[in-house]
Amino acid sequence: MDPNRLKELGLLPVWRVRPGTISGQPSVQSSDSRECPTVHTETAVESSIVDDRSALIARANWEQLRQMVSSCTACPLCQTRKQTVFGVGDEQADWLFIGEGPGAREDALGEPFVGQAGKLLDSMLQAINLGREQGVYITNVVKCRPPDNRNPLEIEAQQCRPYLLRQIALIQPRLIVTLGKVAAQNLLATGDSIASLRGRLHEFAGIPLIATYHPAYLLRSLTDKAKAWEDLCFARRTMQTLRDK
Repeated sequence: MDPNRLKELGLLPVWRVRPGTISGQPSVQSSDSRECPTVHTETAVESSIVDDRSALIARANWEQLRQMVSSCTACPLCQTRKQTVFGVGDEQADWLFIGEGPGAREDALGEPFVGQAGKLLDSMLQAINLGREQGVYITNVVKCRPPDNRNPLEIEAQQCRPYLLRQIALIQPRLIVTLGKVAAQNLLATGDSIASLRGRLHEFAGIPLIATYHPAYLLRSLTDKAKAWEDLCFARRTMQTLRDK
């Protein structure tokens, strides 16, 4: 995190773990036993900073959360983005759609799912009588564009995870629909393929979750559009059941 931001939050000074104390690397044992408590203290302070960041995010309202995301420097994606892409839609939506991350067009406009993939998503939503401002919220696992539209790295998703968790907590959706393998794998903590995850009901933080294909993938693989339609119909039936309870 940016040192100036940490200072604003009252989290400085930042302690650094000494070389050789990172997990998986052997550390040299000093003959001076007084060194040991120092290492433990430094590690504990850095862990506390991470916990404090997550706690601050977990208490944020919508306005505060947007500001936190827009000024975030928690991972290297901040160095290559044009702007962050927070999310769009109804903040009290029953439906929450989650993709993997912004592309070039999204990075330029600051809105998720624009361009050809966005148009296809809009068509998919319209097919089940939904729209971006009609009981739907759309966001991504990461809020900054990965270079060359590559998949987000695990550390990048981890740094953005508190933002996504807070969005979910504020929205309190009835149903989550993940768009693509990356989003499904991140939320379900699995390495399974989208083909094996789709067609059945999952759960994330007590919320029903359905996995389907990413619209960008469907533009390249037209034969799977029928499967995506099956998933949407399944999601619509699931939502009706949830509302009838």
